[in-house]
Amino acid sequence: MDNNNIVWHNGFITRDYRNLLNRHKSGLLWLTGLPASGKSTVAHCIEKELMRQNVRAYVLDGDNLRHNLNSDLGFSREDRKENLRRVAEVSKLFVDAGMIVIAAFISPYAEDRAFVRSIVGGQDFFEGYIKCSLEECERRDPKGHYKKARSGIIRNYTGISAPYEEPENPDIVVDTERDNLECSVRTVLDFLDKAGLTAISAVGI
Repeated sequence: MDNNNIVWHNGFITRDYRNLLNRHKSGLLWLTGLPASGKSTVAHCIEKELMRQNVRAYVLDGDNLRHNLNSDLGFSREDRKENLRRVAEVSKLFVDAGMIVIAAFISPYAEDRAFVRSIVGGQDFFEGYIKCSLEECERRDPKGHYKKARSGIIRNYTGISAPYEEPENPDIVVDTERDNLECSVRTVLDFLDKAGLTAISAVGI
């Protein structure tokens, strides 16, 4: 595609202004982990609590986006990367719009998570590892996907027939096998507060 004739147009309203209006900073919290580790559940509970505190937040959920934005993609290595590229670009727009984005994606490859970070910007990207053993995730198996993967019905399933690379230095680790949902959500909220995203006083423009 030839982009020589496409020029970026800057608007009048900046991200700093939107942060000031919202009275909090914006950024992307990227939750990675095995299927059934609890990413989506934790993400939506965080969103609910942030909104209760008048903090503008939005969840981007991996399964949900495969119903629309990424409905044309499969689970090959190339499609997984394109899936995350699109999500990264959407997240970047939401962050510019002044929101805290909570993205819940398996995102099994460290290379791809680093790719998302490079698109969004390191200062706006926070990696959260939703930690849970494969044995516990398989025991939960709320959608029956692990069972299908074990029987060969589902191919390229993370943790069974496709790898998962644990984050080496995540910004936050939430152990959903050890901690209950309330404790897990509180751990993330405390992290966001310490990171200066939710505190009104953190916005200096």
